[in-house]
Amino acid sequence: MADAPAATTPWQEGGWYASAHRLASPNFGPRPAGACVDLIVLHSISLPPGQYGGDEVQRLFTNRLDWSAHPYFEQIRGIEVSAHFYVRRDGTLWQFVGCDDRAWHAGASCWRGRADCNDDSVGIELEGLEGGPFEPAQYEALAHLCPAIARRYPVRYVAGHEHIAPGRKQDPGPGFDWPRLRAALGWPAEAFPPGTR
Repeated sequence: MADAPAATTPWQEGGWYASAHRLASPNFGPRPAGACVDLIVLHSISLPPGQYGGDEVQRLFTNRLDWSAHPYFEQIRGIEVSAHFYVRRDGTLWQFVGCDDRAWHAGASCWRGRADCNDDSVGIELEGLEGGPFEPAQYEALAHLCPAIARRYPVRYVAGHEHIAPGRKQDPGPGFDWPRLRAALGWPAEAFPPGTR
């Protein structure tokens, strides 16, 4: 996976992906010294839940969300979060944090024997409702983005937020088609969480 040729990866300084719309978030920090970025974490998000097409996610990740614009926003008032990438329902790709840096997407988490997955993962948010279905364009975007990430970083694993924070998170949930992603990527079964293979 990580040993594919680097010549085709359109990366810019700091781990910014040239094919994504760039909108820098203030919610990030440096990765710890020696961090091995070998995990991609998939999430789902929609604001308000189940509503698509607005700019609320972009506003949330850049600390510009109007907390009074919807009753649900009061429940998340003041949180400071980000992800490296956000994939809209139509496959449009946004990036908020350069992949060389640590985005704030995983929270309390553990995977492959390591805690705090923010330290050594790339977080990808999919526009969607946890448990709900995702669009073909989103799987197509992942089929291009994940290998590009793996050409720049030593990626060996892909997991959902639900796998790295079980009991606390449930996204992307049962509506996400893991076999479809695995087939699109052609990565070995060991790269994916047990039960999704």
